[in-house]
Formats: sequence, C-alpha cells, structure tokens
Amino acid sequence: MCANFKKSLYGLKQAPRAWFEKLFQALQDLGFHQSSSDASLFVLNGPQLVIVLVYVDDILVTGPNSHLCHQFIQQLSNRFPVKDLGPLSYFMGLEVQRSSKGIFIHQTKYLLDLLQRTNMQGAKPCCILLGSHKQDHIGYLLPNPTEYRSIVGGLQYLTWTRLDLAFAVNQLCQFMHSPREQHFQAAKRVLRFLKGSVSQGLWFTKGHVDLSAYSDVDWAGSTFDRRSTSGYCVFLGPNLISWNAKKQSTVARSSTEAEYRSLAYTAAELTWVCKILRDLHCPLPKLPTLWCDNISAIFLASNPVWHVEIDYHYIRELVLANLLKVQFVCSADQLADFPTKSLSKNQFQYLCSKLPIRINSDSSSRLRGCIKEDNKSSISVDVK
Repeated sequence: MCANFKKSLYGLKQAPRAWFEKLFQALQDLGFHQSSSDASLFVLNGPQLVIVLVYVDDILVTGPNSHLCHQFIQQLSNRFPVKDLGPLSYFMGLEVQRSSKGIFIHQTKYLLDLLQRTNMQGAKPCCILLGSHKQDHIGYLLPNPTEYRSIVGGLQYLTWTRLDLAFAVNQLCQFMHSPREQHFQAAKRVLRFLKGSVSQGLWFTKGHVDLSAYSDVDWAGSTFDRRSTSGYCVFLGPNLISWNAKKQSTVARSSTEAEYRSLAYTAAELTWVCKILRDLHCPLPKLPTLWCDNISAIFLASNPVWHVEIDYHYIRELVLANLLKVQFVCSADQLADFPTKSLSKNQFQYLCSKLPIRINSDSSSRLRGCIKEDNKSSISVDVK
C-alpha cells in the first residue's frame, strides 16, 4: 500500500466513509447490488453469482465460477490499484484450509500469538473453562486492569470460530470496568484451556441447506443481579454458522419468560440469516426450525394467552405467519447449553461431539488455499 493512500485511509476520521462510498459506486457501476441485511455484502445481478465481501480495503470475492471472479478483479483493477492475493488462506486472523471433503476454518496462528503475548505458551492445559465457581464482585480489585482487558479482548476475537468459549468470554466481559483477582485467574484458566486445544476450529461440508437453531437460557444465573443469560446456535445443514451469548437486559420473573425472550432473540437471528440467503439466491427447501427445551415457552410462541412485553411477541408472529416452527428438544441434547452455562467435563465433551468442531491435523505447516475441484473459488483482494 502506498504511503499517501495509507495515510489518507487510516489517518482521517472520515476517510473510510469516503473510500467506501467510492468503492460502493464502482461496484454499482459493475452491476452489483448491496445487501439490505449486511452493508458489507455485494451480489452481482445476473445469471451467474459473484459475491463480494468488503472490510475497509480488504475484499473477498467468491462464486461458483472462478472465471467470473477473476474477470471482476480485472475490472476492479481498472479503477483502483489492486493486488490479487489468490485463493483465500488467511483473512483477519482466520485461517482457511480446503480439501475435497470441505473447508476447515480456525485461528491457530492468532491463538498462538495470544498465548505468547500473555506468557502462557508454557502453561499446563486444563479441560474445563470456568470450573464450578460463578464469577461475582468479591475479592481484591486489580491495581492495573490493562492486562486483564487485553486478554479478554483477545479472547473475544477467538469466539469467531470457538462456540465453546462463548459463555466463558461473556462472563469475563462483564467485569471489564472493575476486574478483580479472581476474574484475572478465570481469564488465565481460559488461556490454559485453549493451550490444550490450539488447533481446534470449524469444519464446513457440503450437504442439505435446512436452517435450524437451538435456543436456551440460564434463568437467573447471575448471582449478582439475577439476570438470565440467553444463548443460541444456528446451523445451515450440518454446518454451524452463528452463535451468541448475551445477558438479558431485565430480570425475568419465571423460567418461561426468560426462555421466551431467548426464543425472540434467536428468531431475529434466523430472520436475518434468511434475508442473507435470499440475497445470495439460496432458497430454503423448508421452514427454519427453532429447537427449545421449555414446553411452556413453545406453547406461548403459538398461543396468545399470557402477557409478556410486546417486543418478545415477535416470535409468535413468525409462527402464526408460518415462517418459523418451534419444536422441543430434550435438555440433554440442547446444543445452546454452550453459550448459556458452565458445563461439566462429561457434558461438555458430549455436546462437542455433536458439533462440527475438528482438530487441524496439519497445524505445524503453513496453510495455503486452493481452487476447488468443482471450479468454485474464494479469492482475497487487497486494494492498494
């Protein structure tokens, strides 16, 4: 990247906005339209699909026809100084490894750098994230919370590919303003857990495109304010594509109310994913399915007999409009337990076996992408 362009793009507050407007106009001229659900996503209007994902001056280009992808890059290079980095192998800390069986995405390099930065590369691994003790506001305040905040910030980025970290990181983030010694020890315990699973990541394979999600809640799980923690995980076929852990904004007076709120959060995420799939010209063969382990919340989703805040009746409207179906799953097979509560070792390992989580067998070598045999490609572009 030339020095003048770098200074203009990263040195001025309004420069990224001005750059995006210029790039947006160029993509529109080339026939792309912007997704209404994600401002960074652009799709080519035409018989052949070309997808462009923008992050400042880094661009991902993908589609079923590699020739069209390279043709677009050539057209873009006529307007901007562009460097084609080839098939996607590393992007924003994410490592991508391709094979004939599927795609493996992980953050091994980023994790190793985090362990080295925190002087935990020689730590003894552990198999449980937070243990049985809940985090609270007792103990001595840290005299300098900078290191704690740096560690937790690094862990937040790792949750991009690690569903198993969602609940632990959510708990640690609640003490960023006034961390205590026990919170710092809990953060180091998470690093020890990661030390034993450095090469773990997500495995994506071809298969059906049925959309489903699991929703769960830890009712009044916080001993400090008795608020509940909601969590969900979304699957497209066998592939895990989205997950979240979030403390609810108000106290729920019953487990049914807490579960119903969590269903509403998950339904909103499913609606967003459906819109993205429509933008990508990927129709769903059947209605999305939302799995919940609370029978009362399922009953409330389709029967307007109880009074909860109006905002949370969003889920009921989707069910009545036949846009979503809610079904029961037993608590033992509730995959959304990951982002909502601390699990025992046996339950943690059991649920992990049901997720598309794998270990990279070639973590010692540098990963390089390759164009798939079916002529589909993902190409990384750096605009200079």
